[in-house]
Amino acid sequence: MSFGESPNTTSLDFNQLSDPSQASAMGLDDFQEQLPTRQLLKVTPGPSADEQYDRLAEVFRPVFAQIAATAKERDRNRVLPFEQVGLLNRERFGALRIPVAEGGYGARLVDVFRLLIELSEADSHVGQLWRAHIAFVENVLVLEDQELRSKWVSRIAAGQIVGNAYTERGGNALGTLNTKASQVDGRWLVTGEKYYCTGTIFADWTTVAVAHPELAGRQIAVVSTQHSGVKILDDWDGFGQGLTGTGTTEFHQVPVDTFMPQQKNDPEAAIFQLVLMAVQAGIARAALNDLRISVQNRTRIFTTGTGVPVHREPQVLQLVGEVSAESFAADSVVIGAVLEVEAALIDPGLNDEERYAVCELAANRAQTIVQPLVIGATSKLFDGLGASSTSVICNLDRHWRNARTIATHNPAIYKARIVGDYEINAVQPQRLSVTGEDSNHRA
Repeated sequence: MSFGESPNTTSLDFNQLSDPSQASAMGLDDFQEQLPTRQLLKVTPGPSADEQYDRLAEVFRPVFAQIAATAKERDRNRVLPFEQVGLLNRERFGALRIPVAEGGYGARLVDVFRLLIELSEADSHVGQLWRAHIAFVENVLVLEDQELRSKWVSRIAAGQIVGNAYTERGGNALGTLNTKASQVDGRWLVTGEKYYCTGTIFADWTTVAVAHPELAGRQIAVVSTQHSGVKILDDWDGFGQGLTGTGTTEFHQVPVDTFMPQQKNDPEAAIFQLVLMAVQAGIARAALNDLRISVQNRTRIFTTGTGVPVHREPQVLQLVGEVSAESFAADSVVIGAVLEVEAALIDPGLNDEERYAVCELAANRAQTIVQPLVIGATSKLFDGLGASSTSVICNLDRHWRNARTIATHNPAIYKARIVGDYEINAVQPQRLSVTGEDSNHRA
């Protein structure tokens, strides 16, 4: 069975099914399943022959298909994807990067991101909620403390998931944290409140950015989300990516399992951003899928058109071609940036500062290009379908809402300037460590 076919359509005639004149009329709010579409190219960009990736895809694509089947309804009805995370965890999606000898899949970093694009095509919320876990795994794999590394590799290989609690919503001065670690009776405890805790509601553990009384700067404590002192709220109120658990987490004297060693100029920030870009690429694919099937099934035409069925209307075909090209470009840029990071991580000729710059610049360049491509593609979707496509029953706006929400991150507006400053003035990209209030601001 080739890519693009579903099990119950292998014997159907593509040319017949893709011609609305030979099928019954279908409204935009009636379409349920994609018609079979010829896939002359691989589903994801990458090496022409990649047996390892094909083996991984064979494991996870059936799960992605299950996730995609309910994605539209879950988005519309705000149903958090606990079941879908469970399906992925059953196959140990979070252990992709763990070496085979240590109980994982031994995937390359680029393999993880190619799968992440496919997962985000199925459901962008589910793709994004793995953001912190993917970055955490990269940090674990390079730990010099072998006992600590072994502990976390074993947990991840067993299917345990790590979330994120870095950012405070307000009230802390820039460069400081109100969430603190303190020692009580010989145990380190965390107390404080975080927001933007993407993925933590689904996770077994979460990383917490804390102020430490004995160590300067931001420290990363890892705590169990199952402790009674942890309270996780589903209060993310953004208009997009509403099912990622990006809300509040409260910590009330929660024991610290691990303080992660501070690694100089690690690629965590770049990984965080590239995960978002992979999600964006997946959103573009999903929008293209919905545009394709909607045009194939549409029988309504306008007198202001050329008088041919919509699936033959030249301007509609041009628009679909543009969305397809934008989706392809987003995929390619993301994969190219990840390959750049992957190469930098193992390049012995780079020092820590140079390695950090390569990773940051790759992510920033990708973000500068991918986000406007995807926002454009998810907006064009409506141009090819007319006013009926804005019906809440269709829920096609979820693609634009989700892409637009992701495109605000960390903040996206600064990325091109950072790249330009490096190109012209050789200014090193700076780490985003702690956000906070401007103490010099006067209303």
